[in-house]
Amino acid sequence: MTETTGSTATPESGNPEGAEGAADEATSTEDGKKPSRRERRRANRAEGGEGGKKSGKRAKKGVFARTAIFYRQIIAELRKVVWPTRSQLIQYTTVVVTFVIVMMLVVAGLDWVFAKGAFWIFG
Repeated sequence: MTETTGSTATPESGNPEGAEGAADEATSTEDGKKPSRRERRRANRAEGGEGGKKSGKRAKKGVFARTAIFYRQIIAELRKVVWPTRSQLIQYTTVVVTFVIVMMLVVAGLDWVFAKGAFWIFG
């Protein structure tokens, strides 16, 4: 084992001595190769693990319960929002309207220039 316990650079980090071989033996197949992720998942489902019926908090709830939870979560998120003050709202609105007007003038100017150029080229 290396000196840097917990380092992500070493594959054996976090494993107590001797635990590496025991874990490999428990997950190996008859031919000595480690099973694929798909094989491990199928074995887990067969034992009633990850793919079986959900229970507890993860159990499927009715339509009305899910709708109620959804709206409760919306209200909780809206309480976290930092709303702007009236002066900030006016300032932000002024900046946006001014920017939109400037961009409209730029596009209108380019449109006028291209129209004049088209009439000059094509007569």
